[in-house]
Amino acid sequence: MAHLGLVTIVVREYDEAIDFYVGKLGFELVEDTRLDDDYEGKRWVVVAPRTTECANAAEAGRPTSAPPHAGLLLARAVTPEQRARIGDQTGGRVGLFLYTDDFDADHARMRAAGVDFAEEPRHERYGTVAVFRDLYGNRWDLIQRRDEG
Repeated sequence: MAHLGLVTIVVREYDEAIDFYVGKLGFELVEDTRLDDDYEGKRWVVVAPRTTECANAAEAGRPTSAPPHAGLLLARAVTPEQRARIGDQTGGRVGLFLYTDDFDADHARMRAAGVDFAEEPRHERYGTVAVFRDLYGNRWDLIQRRDEG
Protein backbone atom coordinates (compact mmCIF):
# COMPACT_ATOMS: atom_id res chain seq x y z
CA MET A 1 0.00 0.00 0.00
CA ALA A 2 1.32 3.44 -0.90
CA HIS A 3 1.40 6.36 1.52
CA LEU A 4 2.46 9.98 1.38
CA GLY A 5 6.04 10.26 2.60
CA LEU A 6 7.25 13.86 2.46
CA VAL A 7 5.96 17.31 1.62
CA THR A 8 8.50 20.02 0.81
CA ILE A 9 8.50 23.35 2.63
CA VAL A 10 10.81 25.96 1.10
CA VAL A 11 12.73 27.66 3.92
CA ARG A 12 15.17 30.56 4.26
CA GLU A 13 17.70 28.68 6.41
CA TYR A 14 17.78 25.11 7.68
CA ASP A 15 18.65 25.77 11.30
CA GLU A 16 16.01 28.45 11.91
CA ALA A 17 13.40 26.14 10.38
CA ILE A 18 14.55 23.22 12.55
CA ASP A 19 14.39 25.45 15.62
CA PHE A 20 10.78 26.35 14.82
CA TYR A 21 9.42 22.93 13.85
CA VAL A 22 11.25 21.02 16.57
CA GLY A 23 11.39 23.68 19.29
CA LYS A 24 7.98 25.31 18.90
CA LEU A 25 5.78 22.70 17.22
CA GLY A 26 7.36 19.75 19.02
CA PHE A 27 8.24 17.85 15.84
CA GLU A 28 11.03 15.28 15.74
CA LEU A 29 14.17 15.86 13.67
CA VAL A 30 14.09 12.65 11.64
CA GLU A 31 17.13 13.32 9.46
CA ASP A 32 19.71 16.04 8.88
CA THR A 33 22.27 14.93 6.31
CA ARG A 34 24.76 17.14 4.47
CA LEU A 35 24.73 16.53 0.70
CA ASP A 36 27.50 16.97 -1.85
CA ASP A 37 26.14 18.62 -4.97
CA ASP A 38 26.03 21.93 -6.82
CA TYR A 39 24.52 23.92 -3.94
CA GLU A 40 27.04 24.67 -1.22
CA GLY A 41 25.74 23.63 2.17
CA LYS A 42 22.75 21.68 0.86
CA ARG A 43 21.23 19.32 3.42
CA TRP A 44 18.48 16.70 3.47
CA VAL A 45 16.44 17.80 6.49
CA VAL A 46 13.27 15.94 7.48
CA VAL A 47 11.03 16.75 10.43
CA ALA A 48 7.79 15.07 11.42
CA PRO A 49 5.20 15.24 14.17
CA ARG A 50 6.37 13.23 17.15
CA THR A 51 4.46 9.99 17.58
CA THR A 52 4.09 7.92 20.73
CA GLU A 53 6.48 5.37 19.19
CA CYS A 54 9.08 8.09 18.51
CA ALA A 55 8.69 9.57 21.99
CA ASN A 56 9.11 6.16 23.62
CA ALA A 57 12.24 5.43 21.56
CA ALA A 58 13.74 8.83 22.41
CA GLU A 59 13.09 8.31 26.13
CA ALA A 60 14.78 4.91 25.94
CA GLY A 61 17.77 6.41 24.11
CA ARG A 62 17.02 4.46 20.92
CA PRO A 63 17.26 6.08 17.50
CA THR A 64 14.01 6.53 15.63
CA SER A 65 13.54 5.69 11.99
CA ALA A 66 11.59 7.58 9.38
CA PRO A 67 7.99 7.84 10.51
CA PRO A 68 5.27 5.75 8.86
CA HIS A 69 3.30 8.96 8.35
CA ALA A 70 4.06 12.06 6.31
CA GLY A 71 6.91 14.37 7.23
CA LEU A 72 8.26 17.69 6.00
CA LEU A 73 11.35 18.04 3.84
CA LEU A 74 12.85 21.43 4.73
CA ALA A 75 14.40 22.69 1.48
CA ARG A 76 16.52 25.83 1.59
CA ALA A 77 15.59 28.29 -1.15
CA VAL A 78 18.50 28.91 -3.51
CA THR A 79 16.97 30.71 -6.50
CA PRO A 80 15.08 34.01 -6.61
CA GLU A 81 11.92 32.11 -7.63
CA GLN A 82 12.22 29.78 -4.63
CA ARG A 83 12.93 32.67 -2.25
CA ALA A 84 9.79 34.44 -3.52
CA ARG A 85 7.70 31.40 -2.45
CA ILE A 86 8.88 31.34 1.16
CA GLY A 87 5.89 31.91 3.43
CA ASP A 88 3.27 31.86 0.68
CA GLN A 89 3.52 28.42 -0.85
CA THR A 90 -0.27 28.02 -1.09
CA GLY A 91 -1.34 31.51 -2.16
CA GLY A 92 -2.40 32.63 1.32
CA ARG A 93 -4.72 29.75 2.13
CA VAL A 94 -4.22 27.05 4.73
CA GLY A 95 -2.03 24.44 3.13
CA LEU A 96 -0.96 22.17 5.97
CA PHE A 97 -3.01 20.40 8.61
CA LEU A 98 -1.60 19.30 11.95
CA TYR A 99 -3.93 16.77 13.58
CA THR A 100 -3.98 16.32 17.34
CA ASP A 101 -5.82 14.11 19.79
CA ASP A 102 -5.58 16.78 22.54
CA PHE A 103 -6.34 20.17 21.02
CA ASP A 104 -6.38 22.14 24.27
CA ALA A 105 -3.00 20.85 25.45
CA ASP A 106 -1.28 21.29 22.09
CA HIS A 107 -2.82 24.72 21.51
CA ALA A 108 -1.67 25.89 24.97
CA ARG A 109 1.83 24.42 24.51
CA MET A 110 2.23 26.02 21.08
CA ARG A 111 0.99 29.43 22.28
CA ALA A 112 3.40 29.27 25.22
CA ALA A 113 6.21 28.50 22.76
CA GLY A 114 5.36 31.64 20.79
CA VAL A 115 3.51 30.16 17.81
CA ASP A 116 1.47 32.87 16.02
CA PHE A 117 -2.21 31.90 15.96
CA ALA A 118 -4.21 33.91 13.41
CA GLU A 119 -7.50 33.28 15.21
CA GLU A 120 -9.02 31.84 18.32
CA PRO A 121 -10.05 28.17 18.33
CA ARG A 122 -13.46 27.45 16.88
CA HIS A 123 -15.75 24.45 16.85
CA GLU A 124 -16.84 23.20 13.44
CA ARG A 125 -18.90 20.18 12.36
CA TYR A 126 -15.69 18.26 11.76
CA GLY A 127 -13.92 19.23 15.00
CA THR A 128 -11.99 21.95 16.83
CA VAL A 129 -9.62 24.06 14.74
CA ALA A 130 -7.38 27.13 14.91
CA VAL A 131 -5.24 28.62 12.15
CA PHE A 132 -1.60 29.34 12.94
CA ARG A 133 1.38 30.58 10.94
CA ASP A 134 4.80 29.02 10.81
CA LEU A 135 7.93 31.16 11.10
CA TYR A 136 7.64 32.20 7.45
CA GLY A 137 3.91 32.88 7.39
CA ASN A 138 2.64 29.63 5.86
CA ARG A 139 -0.85 28.97 7.20
CA TRP A 140 -1.64 25.74 9.04
CA ASP A 141 -4.68 24.29 10.77
CA LEU A 142 -4.24 22.77 14.21
CA ILE A 143 -7.19 20.43 14.28
CA GLN A 144 -8.76 17.80 16.48
CA ARG A 145 -11.32 15.86 14.53
CA ARG A 146 -14.63 15.33 16.22
CA ASP A 147 -14.12 11.56 16.36
CA GLU A 148 -10.79 11.85 18.26
CA GLY A 149 -10.15 12.50 21.94
